[in-house]
Amino acid sequence: MYPLITRDPVSGEELIVTRLECPASGVTLEGRFSLGWIGRLTREQLDFVELLVKYRGNIQKLAAEMNIAYNTARSRLDDIVTALGGTPEFDGRVDRRAVLDKLAAKEISVEEAMKLLKG
Repeated sequence: MYPLITRDPVSGEELIVTRLECPASGVTLEGRFSLGWIGRLTREQLDFVELLVKYRGNIQKLAAEMNIAYNTARSRLDDIVTALGGTPEFDGRVDRRAVLDKLAAKEISVEEAMKLLKG
């Protein structure tokens, strides 16, 4: 079996399920079925959620397993929360990516970016 894909590779839009089948009984259902919250996540995000559950929500262990920094794992979790319609927790830290995006778009100066990043 192939892993579940949740997004159209061409448009990036959420996919729907149109057929469900039970190999054991041969029963087939056809219609338009939502993937629910799973459909709002990418394959990589689903893999992350799987590991998060495996490690019982311990982001530090998850980060070690993935060989990434804790902050990178938190950022990925925040992306998942946003994809699910939530608002990531604000922990008082500066969103470095947002500051760098503003700098790249020339919305702020280098000096302003440095000031924001230093806190």
